Amino acid sequence: MQWYFVATLLTILTSSQGILTTLSQSNGGYKYDYATVPFLAEVFKLAVSSLLLRKEFLKSPMPKMTMEWKNVALFVVPSIIYLIHNNVQFATLTYVDTSTYQIMGNLKIVTTGILFRLLLGRRLSNLQWMAIVLLAVGTTTSQVRGCGEASCDSLLSAPIKGYMLGVLSACLSALAGVYTEFLMKKNNDSLYWQNVQLYTFGAIFNMARLLLDDFRGGFENGPWWQRIFNGYTITTWLVVLNLGSTGLLVSWLMKYADNIVKVYSTSMAMLLTMILSIFLFNFKPTLQLFLGIVICMMSLHMYFAPPNMLVDMPLTVKSDEEEKLVEVTVDQRSRS
Repeated sequence: MQWYFVATLLTILTSSQGILTTLSQSNGGYKYDYATVPFLAEVFKLAVSSLLLRKEFLKSPMPKMTMEWKNVALFVVPSIIYLIHNNVQFATLTYVDTSTYQIMGNLKIVTTGILFRLLLGRRLSNLQWMAIVLLAVGTTTSQVRGCGEASCDSLLSAPIKGYMLGVLSACLSALAGVYTEFLMKKNNDSLYWQNVQLYTFGAIFNMARLLLDDFRGGFENGPWWQRIFNGYTITTWLVVLNLGSTGLLVSWLMKYADNIVKVYSTSMAMLLTMILSIFLFNFKPTLQLFLGIVICMMSLHMYFAPPNMLVDMPLTVKSDEEEKLVEVTVDQRSRS
């Protein structure tokens, strides 16, 4: 399976994630407990990975599985980072408005490239760095609203603490992705075995969050396992399936591609979501959206296109003296 096929599928699924979540709402709210969706998605990913791992066991040779506790414990770290990241996200939204938060979220594109270089030691060419910066500029441009809108006055007018939390959120998001790639490529273990470890801890931490919510609410609505499916519809289950499938695709990219491919997939998904919203939710297209799409397409071409497609390579023309020298050399060899 080629990485670009997986990346395209990830783009499509990620773009439909927000649309499905919006469609699952009723009268502008959720009839179900939204905290149960990530938990069920983790359980779905764990179940699929376990089945695929079992399928590998039935084949020969046996899949490689490192079962040392020190190695298994490393898979706890991404869950802890994501837990901290989620809390930082909520804290950030108390200081900045949604539009500013979305724009600051694009910092994770650049922070991913920086941590990709520092922690994984992966070198990027100057052209690739330019492409990454262009991608951040393009996604930001597409999200900037016109100054005639009511939200324009509050755009980027948050206290310094809000900006600091936004930068921290971008760094944590990049750190989680880069660390996960490190785990996936640390050894030649089976991808499905690595997924089982990753999603086991993911399910545990999400379940702990549900329990914590019950404690905070004084078990007013009963324990979470008794109302886990309350308010669920077909659309809600599609949200769970979508979230779980995107997680499986991301783990594949972390194993066989890299974080930059994932960043491009999610960024293109955001643009695709905005385009689809024009037809589904009467979203009005803007000049900024058009410019953002153009800039992101330029970035995509700059990063992944072969260098000879971007720069005209000079042709090496042999001089008359060099041609004569070659002819004399060949003539001498033929005589000998």
